[in-house]
Amino acid sequence: MTVMTKIADVETGFDGAASASPKARRSKLFAGLAGAVAVAAVGAWGYDHFVAGRHVVTDNAYVGANLAQVTPQVSGPVAQVLVDDTQAVKRGDVLVRLDDTDARIAVAQAEAQLAQTERKVRGLMATGSGLTALIASRAADQARADAQLASAQADLEKARIDLDRRQALVASGSVSGEELTSARSAFASALANVKAAQAARTQAAANRMSATGDRDANQALTANATVDTNPEVLAARASLEQARVNLARTVIRAPVDGVVSERQVQVGQRVQAGQTLMSIAPLQAAYVDANFKEVQLAHVRPGQPVTLTSDLYGDDVTFTGRVVGFAGGTGSAFAVVPAQNATGNWIKVVQRLPVRIALDPAQLARHPLQVGLSMTADIAVKN
Repeated sequence: MTVMTKIADVETGFDGAASASPKARRSKLFAGLAGAVAVAAVGAWGYDHFVAGRHVVTDNAYVGANLAQVTPQVSGPVAQVLVDDTQAVKRGDVLVRLDDTDARIAVAQAEAQLAQTERKVRGLMATGSGLTALIASRAADQARADAQLASAQADLEKARIDLDRRQALVASGSVSGEELTSARSAFASALANVKAAQAARTQAAANRMSATGDRDANQALTANATVDTNPEVLAARASLEQARVNLARTVIRAPVDGVVSERQVQVGQRVQAGQTLMSIAPLQAAYVDANFKEVQLAHVRPGQPVTLTSDLYGDDVTFTGRVVGFAGGTGSAFAVVPAQNATGNWIKVVQRLPVRIALDPAQLARHPLQVGLSMTADIAVKN
């Protein structure tokens, strides 16, 4: 083989290798790309199955609390305001004092009314004994009138007999006219005495009936009751208790532990019963309302664990909680102006449903939250 032939063979080998190298590189490139796509697909499937499918997350979540409204139970001018906004208070702490002058006077009047009523009832009970004695006296009067009537009737009968005898002897002349006149006068007098005795008896019976009626009326007011259990005394005592309660209500106390917010009362202001003076936010019992999209809620159940972070503390502080329950409707359903979906230009919008999440009180004590702060909530829907 000549030198030129060898050189030609070498050049031919170089050209074949040069033409085969780009094809191999392209094959390797496509194989690598397919492998990367496969790995990405497997990774996406794994993330969706093992991570995303087990969690639902939203940053549309906010801290809430059941605010306690401080309202007076009685009307009156404000004498003192002892707290201000941002001040922490305990349940029972004095917040506001109203002028209690009118309330103290009302208590004194109620006490006097109770004493007067008790005295009246004691008088009624004493009158009952007196009326019983009076009835006995009226019965004795009636018995005496009965006896007097019987005596008068006997005298009348005797006078009638004497008159009849004398009238029978007048014709024989054995009785003088004077004796006949005396007999007639005695008979008339006896008859008048009978009528007087009958009237006295009727009067005595009426007096007895009147006394009996007074006793029965008195017994109706005092029957089956003592001074302490008499209805009038009980009513007066209830009025006194109400007056004392109204006096106590001039001191307005905190209904719960929390922080004073939205103070709207000033010294000298006259407040009415039921008027809002301030609010107290019980931050130690704060919760989170997380607004999840409706497509995220298929596997969310009450009791599932929740991991939360706040914009206030950042990712350095993590809160744990539990799903308590779901709101009765979406935010748009309870809006002041609800959405009118039955219109010609309707566009479907994914709705959000508030999910109530209870927080750990111990974590809240270490890292306090305020109402309205933003949170990020992550619910573990599959454990």
